[in-house]
Amino acid sequence: MQRADFLSLATKGLAALALSTALLPLAHAADKVRLGVFPSSAALPFYIAQNRGYFKAAGLEVEEIPMTSHPLTVQAIVAGNIDGAANLVTLEGANMESRRPNTLKYLSLNGQNSAHVIEQFVVKAGHPAKSLRDFKGGVKLFSAPGPANIGAARAVLKSVGLKEGSDFTIQEQPVNMHASVLQAGTFDGGYTLEPAATIMVGQKIGQRVEAGVIATHLLGNKNASAFAAGAVLADKFVSERPDVARRFAEAWARGVKEAQSDTSTRGYLIAGMKVPPELAATVPLPRIVMARDLSPADVGDFQKFLDLGVELGVIKDKVDGKALVKAF
Repeated sequence: MQRADFLSLATKGLAALALSTALLPLAHAADKVRLGVFPSSAALPFYIAQNRGYFKAAGLEVEEIPMTSHPLTVQAIVAGNIDGAANLVTLEGANMESRRPNTLKYLSLNGQNSAHVIEQFVVKAGHPAKSLRDFKGGVKLFSAPGPANIGAARAVLKSVGLKEGSDFTIQEQPVNMHASVLQAGTFDGGYTLEPAATIMVGQKIGQRVEAGVIATHLLGNKNASAFAAGAVLADKFVSERPDVARRFAEAWARGVKEAQSDTSTRGYLIAGMKVPPELAATVPLPRIVMARDLSPADVGDFQKFLDLGVELGVIKDKVDGKALVKAF
């Protein structure tokens, strides 16, 4: 072979190799997913899947978008600014579905009660209140933000015979401010979520009065699962990128399984939720159930909670719980 011919073939080969190399990252680039994350311990499956590489193994690059309230999370989904959320209150999601069908679907639900704790009432350290019925005399309470949270808090207090305005006042506050406003004495107590409650109690800023109040006082059964929040994906995201949605759900399910079975995963709340290291292992979790694993009893509890949302005026019209979830 002539030297010129060899050089010509070599040049063509290198050019082809350069072209294929340039195209390779495009063909194998991770699919990006933008996920809204509200500061609740129910977001633990996200931190597990992110830190243990389950999203990466599924060919995904998941970006955490911090969310300070559930209404803002819904707005971000509608606007297309996020593809889903790690922990969205179900009454907020159901309300959007009743007003604008085919906006979002829940791929997992968080069952809450006194054994699987998320929502609860607390008071500042040293306060004499020992039960909800002691919230009298004009006590000043805060609530986790959003119509669903403050609506549930008001309904619980009403169910034990208290009257807003005379017995108590209540005002929404960002969850990450609950400990500081309690410590400052701005409020006497309030309706808060995990891990904020564990931090308050562990640091002797506050004390628990009662947990799992939705199941006990609003569903009428302390052992019921109040499916008050869950992980969602936007309908548009699922319809336009079905394979990406499926792979996300599979990685999410791995995170859910380990959150329920491996207590060491609480350590991811240290960086993710700013939980002090000495308290991370004590943070309680809800009973997280993938949509595909919901039992008939779970479906019944979920529907009862959604119907309650209509009664509270948080959801515009009745929503079928089975139509609000999507099994992958």
